[in-house]
Amino acid sequence: MNVLRQQRRRQLEMRLKAGATWNNSDDLVFTDALGNHLKHDLIYRHLKRIFTQMGIPSLRFHDLRHSYAVLSIQAGDDIKTIQENLGHYSAAFTLDVYGHVTEQMKRDSSERMDLYIQKYC
Repeated sequence: MNVLRQQRRRQLEMRLKAGATWNNSDDLVFTDALGNHLKHDLIYRHLKRIFTQMGIPSLRFHDLRHSYAVLSIQAGDDIKTIQENLGHYSAAFTLDVYGHVTEQMKRDSSERMDLYIQKYC
């Protein structure tokens, strides 16, 4: 939250400097100095620099989306929330694209069913 508050202050300063040329009609949190969308190549360069500093192999930005989706599913997040966070049109699409069921998820499901049967049947 502190980082977002700092960004809000920076953005207010940029807005004051830009005056009438400020254009943030989408109410974006991260913008250029005039309130416009950040350019893809700028974000990608910063992302690669961060990966290098962290000692992580170079990844594409989309790889992060994929990792988020799969980890969210594995963590038990509901598919509707994941779909909305990813901006997909439907939960069915999210499941079709990211619903890789891992062996551990299969085992966990089997164990839950076994416990249920033992308890209630």
